[in-house]
Amino acid sequence: MRPNLPPFQERAGAALRDKTLKLAIDRTTGTAERNRAVAVAAWPEFQSARDLGRDIRAHVVNNIDHYLVEFERNAVASGAAVHWAATADEACQIVVEICRKAGAKSVTRSKSMLGEEIGLPHALEAAKIERVETDLAEHIIQLAGDPPSHIVWPALHKTREQVKELFAASHRDPGAMEDVEAMVQAARRELRAKFMAADVGISGANFLVADTGSVCTVTNEGNAELTTTPPRVHIVTAGIEKLVPSTAHAMALLRLLVRSATGAELTQYTTFHTGPKRPGDRDGPDEFHIVLVDNGRTKMLGDGLAEMLRCIRCGACLNHCVVYRHIGGHAYGGTYPGPMGSVLTPSLDGLPASRDLAHACTLNGSCQEVCPVKIPLPTLLRGWRDRSWREGLEPRSVRRALWAWKFVATRPALYRAVSAFAVLGMQLFAKRGWIESMPLAGGWTAHRGLPAPASSTFMQQYQARKRAAK
Repeated sequence: MRPNLPPFQERAGAALRDKTLKLAIDRTTGTAERNRAVAVAAWPEFQSARDLGRDIRAHVVNNIDHYLVEFERNAVASGAAVHWAATADEACQIVVEICRKAGAKSVTRSKSMLGEEIGLPHALEAAKIERVETDLAEHIIQLAGDPPSHIVWPALHKTREQVKELFAASHRDPGAMEDVEAMVQAARRELRAKFMAADVGISGANFLVADTGSVCTVTNEGNAELTTTPPRVHIVTAGIEKLVPSTAHAMALLRLLVRSATGAELTQYTTFHTGPKRPGDRDGPDEFHIVLVDNGRTKMLGDGLAEMLRCIRCGACLNHCVVYRHIGGHAYGGTYPGPMGSVLTPSLDGLPASRDLAHACTLNGSCQEVCPVKIPLPTLLRGWRDRSWREGLEPRSVRRALWAWKFVATRPALYRAVSAFAVLGMQLFAKRGWIESMPLAGGWTAHRGLPAPASSTFMQQYQARKRAAK
């Protein structure tokens, strides 16, 4: 959870009032949702592929100790140096120390949510090492001073009009920037020299291949290859759950990942990095370091969150979430937004600081329906709600309200009477035009209209239909 944030309700309210944000979110997530639907419809085996993906990831999570040992052995055999980090601070210390030993004054960085999770940008800044984000969207938010708002499209919250203003103010040679292509060219002119001058390149990993010790990266811009190949030193930071048994398993998951994320069959750049440059190689780093990060992942195994470790970071759950699509990523307050973030953030940052996230979910199940590895996200979110209740984290007003609800709901006659009275009261408000300011409805009516109620309760309508059917 980012420090000094206002409460979740305030963050969400501010996001709902930002009409430009809603426009930016709709442009990207709407396109992603449509493209995924087309890709899934064109692949009849998609559902069986999801079953396979779930089984591969579950097998790895259940045997993570075995595959970590195998990966380290094969990575070291290829010439890589493998480092182990139990915490975020330890991971950052390892990376900064490698940079210092290399005499690095500047590093290029390919997009990595793990790097955001451990606070690597701040650690590099504190060490006075220049950081150059090479992913176009990460470059945008670096200029803006913003954290990512989506795990696939970090600058999703920025409209093209806002990006144009950023580039005009920050780039040495922005050019005319009359369209998106011209803006991309402006970023290319700004970044290309920095790619070639960097002392160290830092990347994440989409998959760690156990039987070869290879690291797989997936991008649409080729920035990962320019980040990892020209510098003398390549550093990989990866969560320990990124493992797959073999390249064949990685390819099976890539087919799911790309379709779920962008609707494509395969990304433009899928690269497997195996150790440093060898004698005779024309390019590549002289040193290849892999930092394997736990940062609470083994704790998740014991906390009933093992299923969340199956996540392949495709972002489909965000793109289909009715809450995320109204408030965006920053309102969630943590590294990971949306449904997957609402599960991960309490584990990473503690439940007391993030209990609101599980309650923000409508539990409509769309996230589970589109998850390529079938993570039961609504079930995991209900688990956090239950734990919040058991640990006494719910406000006293909520506990009293639920006690009153239980008292009424467990007495059918009283429940029917109260429901009928409530419907009558709402109808009176609707007739007088006061329904938008009805007591206890402010949380709804602040940002949307409240429809007038039906003329009778559900049970009354049900009984009437039963009588009519006789």
